[in-house]
Amino acid sequence: MTRLERSYVHGAATTPLIGDTIGAHLDRVVALSPDADALVVRPQDIRWTYRQFRDEANKVAAGLIALGLKPGDRIGIWSQNNAEWVLTQFATAKAGLILVNINPAYRTHELEYALNKVGCKALILASSFKSSDYIAMIRDVAPELDHAEPGRLDAHKVPSLRTVIRMGTDRTPGMLNFGDIAAAARDEHFARLDELKDVLQFDDAINIQFTSGTTGNPKGATLTHHNILNNGFFIGEAMRLTEHDRLCIPVPFYHCFGMVLGNLACVTHRACMVIPGEGFEPEAVLTAVQEERCTGLHGVPTMFIAVLNHPRFKEFDLSTLRTGIMAGSPCPIEVMKRVAGEMNMREITIAYGMTETSPVSFQSSVDDPLEKRVATVGRIQPHLEVKIVDAEGRIVPVGTPGELLTRGYSVMREYWGDEERTREAIDASRWMHTGDLAVLDEDGYCNIVGRIKDMVIRGGENIYPREIEEFLYTHPKIADVQVFGVPDERYGEQLCAWINIQEGEMLTEDEVIQFCRDRIAHYKVPRHIRFVEAFPMTVTGKIQKFIMRQKMIEELKLEISRTA
Repeated sequence: MTRLERSYVHGAATTPLIGDTIGAHLDRVVALSPDADALVVRPQDIRWTYRQFRDEANKVAAGLIALGLKPGDRIGIWSQNNAEWVLTQFATAKAGLILVNINPAYRTHELEYALNKVGCKALILASSFKSSDYIAMIRDVAPELDHAEPGRLDAHKVPSLRTVIRMGTDRTPGMLNFGDIAAAARDEHFARLDELKDVLQFDDAINIQFTSGTTGNPKGATLTHHNILNNGFFIGEAMRLTEHDRLCIPVPFYHCFGMVLGNLACVTHRACMVIPGEGFEPEAVLTAVQEERCTGLHGVPTMFIAVLNHPRFKEFDLSTLRTGIMAGSPCPIEVMKRVAGEMNMREITIAYGMTETSPVSFQSSVDDPLEKRVATVGRIQPHLEVKIVDAEGRIVPVGTPGELLTRGYSVMREYWGDEERTREAIDASRWMHTGDLAVLDEDGYCNIVGRIKDMVIRGGENIYPREIEEFLYTHPKIADVQVFGVPDERYGEQLCAWINIQEGEMLTEDEVIQFCRDRIAHYKVPRHIRFVEAFPMTVTGKIQKFIMRQKMIEELKLEISRTA
């Protein structure tokens, strides 16, 4: 293998890209393995073969056509993980509708923004999830529902929204039930569905996902059939998925991790999607893996930490596991080693990417050396390009940190209705600027060292919080840790560490500082240390360091004002 000198890699491949729409590809898969297990949803006691799953998706697709929805119309889904979500994902693709993923944690203001930003014509929602009463919130946004004929909503705050469809069997004024969709389909609607096979193109937009940011309103990353179908396929290839695999998917579907790395990776390889629960719950995951004989498991690092530290962990038989993906946020090396050893996931892979790139750009392979799988995010995915550049946009030498840029089939079409922010993200040469700091080694393995905005500059020294986190993870009493910068009058910035201690252990600030001394440079030793039970994070498990930073700024100001 040629060793790199400059930080540019191209995923040369002999396996071609898939030139199908998602619906056409599902039909191909069903023709190959009609009786293979496709979907198991444990809370709903649903078990469908690929033929049954395809037939159910076709009914929903024809029903959506019967409701008057046309190719290109946007339809939102606001729900936890369930069979209806998976059906909607594939039914909308078959009908040419653009599925708009709405974060289950959204409240009324965010819901209203999302529906209006992309002009949703219909919305499918669960009745409730955890502390969220979705029915009450949509009635708050569209009080006209109480007196509207289902499918003929005329709401002042959300003028594009016409049809609201709720899950479950209870009836709500102004809304259809999910079961009403398939029931509305007639022969002419199935005939139209068949016609659409020759109309829909793989470059058509098929999905809008709102990306969370630290400032401003969320942006609607617009993805095509070609984007996410191929990304799901090559993700499955890296995992060596086959029709014999059963993948446990506890990550949320509203995010690429669930619907692409999970559902589409499975469907493109005729593997079985196993849904352990509506949301992540460690014991439900352990039970599902054991009882369904799962061979793979996905999760963000915090999920794997929760599973490993579950009091009943050793009671479960995880011997069928071999692979899976840890992604969504930086993956601690020590956690990776425990997952590979204690959970039998010796072929676990790491994936890196972003929603705007469908999402995966780098992934480790099951046969990569363990040290590469625990210390890097692997190598470039097939058919993609990546370069690492400095602040002037010049490619840096191998081993030098810089911003990671991605180009290829996976790059989104646009941020919906936002040309300015699209141009800021995707340059004239179609490079997607990720905002991530990365390093490539001579063999093309990539290490993510942080976000450009997360890099801490203390007294002129550049510090990458990820490096400090990896070091602190080696302390036997530390279960999880997050490091970030806070303003400092003398040095510009100082390091702060929030630490979650292993259950049953005790730890002091002095012990942490003593652990750091003589092992890492003095300027890398955290100046502020706090012990916490949990970190602020998104539904998908992404740590929100900006919230921690703000809390520390407020706390330190209070301390200063008291001593002034």
